[in-house]
Amino acid sequence: MSTVRRPLVAVLVALAVVGSTAACAPEPTTHLLTGAGSVAQESAPKAATGGAPAGVATAAEDCADGRPAVASLDPDGDPEVTSGSTMAAIREHGALRVGVSADTLLMGSRNPFTGDIEGFDIDVARQIADAILGDPDKIEFRVITSGDRETVLAEHAVDVVTRAFTINCDRWENIAFSAEYYHAGQKLLVPSTSKVAGIDDLEGQRVCAPEGTTTLERLGEWEGVEAVPAATHTTCLVLFQQGEVDAITGDDTVLAGFAAQDPYAKVVGDAVSDEPYGVGIPADQPDMVRFVNGVLEDMVAGGQWEESYDRWLGDALGPAPAAPDPVYGRTP
Repeated sequence: MSTVRRPLVAVLVALAVVGSTAACAPEPTTHLLTGAGSVAQESAPKAATGGAPAGVATAAEDCADGRPAVASLDPDGDPEVTSGSTMAAIREHGALRVGVSADTLLMGSRNPFTGDIEGFDIDVARQIADAILGDPDKIEFRVITSGDRETVLAEHAVDVVTRAFTINCDRWENIAFSAEYYHAGQKLLVPSTSKVAGIDDLEGQRVCAPEGTTTLERLGEWEGVEAVPAATHTTCLVLFQQGEVDAITGDDTVLAGFAAQDPYAKVVGDAVSDEPYGVGIPADQPDMVRFVNGVLEDMVAGGQWEESYDRWLGDALGPAPAAPDPVYGRTP
């Protein structure tokens, strides 16, 4: 098994080097998916951690105000850029500043050949930029870590964050969220020849998860499973390709990126956690929250959401599910 997979590890290392080099260059742009069809987009580099740890929040979680964590502000009609609004200020600036990942394959990652950042999260950002500025390419990317997401919003260093950002009540204390635009969940990555179809088939198997995550904590509760901690999801992937572990567990979005890199791997199982992703927005900009929610509704209604899913996640995760139904009722 390790002999077969070793060449793929070399590919991963090469992609990581290219991605690190490209990170020093000015942020590029990619193209927007349209309802009538997709404009050519460039493909991505190494996979990485991405997203919040599995189990941080669930879609059913209620906050102190009695509203579900995923409840956002009603868009109040079609998104419009009105005088004096947050969106008007962005238009005056000339670009939408967006916090993103550059190494979460299929969600937000840098193409090792072109240097462009692309993925499902990036398509969402481009829809917002197009709605405000009339041009999906008018974006200033800021590559951030998972730990940076709340800070850059609280400091107004960016206008929005689209980085596999799980909505939960604690985060609502510091920032605001759009309605949920993608529902992720913890699943398994196994060899394509494996007979494992879910957690019940893992007895005696070595399963990897990143250290210091609730993913690893949950893994430790699975009876008969040998939990193998690693520094990052990418480290888990290297162990997997070397035959040192039998499976990896994590958000299905992260695992889909791994499967896209490795023809000897597949994503299996039902989700064992709820990870509702939302667009992060500064807490003092409710008009921007309403505007983004209108953009997301248009993205779903116009077919761009499904088209983006098919492009980036369909091969690894199967046919597009229904887009999450927006939940409103929160007040500024």
